[in-house]
Amino acid sequence: MTGFQQIGIVGAGRVAQALALGLSPHSLAPPLLWARAPDKAEAAAARLGCAVTEHRIDRLMQSCDAVAIAVSDDAVETIAAELAAAGPADRRPFVFHVSGRSGAAILEPLHAAGALTAAIHPAMTFTGDPQGEAARMKQARFAVTGSSPQAIELAHRLVGLLGGIAVDIAEERRPLYHAALCHASNHLVTLMDGASHALRNAGVDDPATFLAPLVRAALENSLDRGFDALSGPLRRGDSRTIESHLGALGAGCPDLLPAYRAMALATLDELTRGDAARVSPELRSLLC
Repeated sequence: MTGFQQIGIVGAGRVAQALALGLSPHSLAPPLLWARAPDKAEAAAARLGCAVTEHRIDRLMQSCDAVAIAVSDDAVETIAAELAAAGPADRRPFVFHVSGRSGAAILEPLHAAGALTAAIHPAMTFTGDPQGEAARMKQARFAVTGSSPQAIELAHRLVGLLGGIAVDIAEERRPLYHAALCHASNHLVTLMDGASHALRNAGVDDPATFLAPLVRAALENSLDRGFDALSGPLRRGDSRTIESHLGALGAGCPDLLPAYRAMALATLDELTRGDAARVSPELRSLLC
């Protein structure tokens, strides 16, 4: 698949480094890195060994036919304005950001200046291992929102260069899309931390090892079967067990009690949608 003449990366953090590494084989010239803190860009380029730094954002914009904006969500709009002011009017570079929350509309100054613009969000976590993350981008899903059919085509092409699978998301549905991902991934971390804390208080020295088989099976089952994978006392309607949980958490792990109640009520709500008769009033009253 054909690559680009030169790819620019705005940012020097985890996602920026993984993108630079993943796209470097598809850039005829080494990718250019720019960041507000030049020392961070230089450190990232040295770590990667496949990119070089550019100290001026206007030169990066003028040198590259594809530019990735890999900065915090709140900084995308400011960077887009700076790039729009720097870009030449005689060509149409492809500029995209990797924020999950926003679509292509946030890049309107660039679009108005003639650039092809898109949002390309990798649905995965980045922990600071560029080599591992570049590998995980292969077969990962990428949410694509483009400002035009040509921009969408370029976005799909770029995702293909990374080895990923592009999924089109409408502009107005980006916040809902991103909320769903955060609910699944970020809240899972909070859930595991709370369960681990309760297990330590119950006398378990290594909660992660203890939880791993149970949680991995639950995750796989839920991905495979959806809500039908639910098991446990809520599904059985075992009010006495739930009552004992609430008492134990109140006494031994009170910080976890609000989250336990909220998740249990959400589970009951889903059970009710499937069959209202399955949820006893007594069970719900315990949790309210």
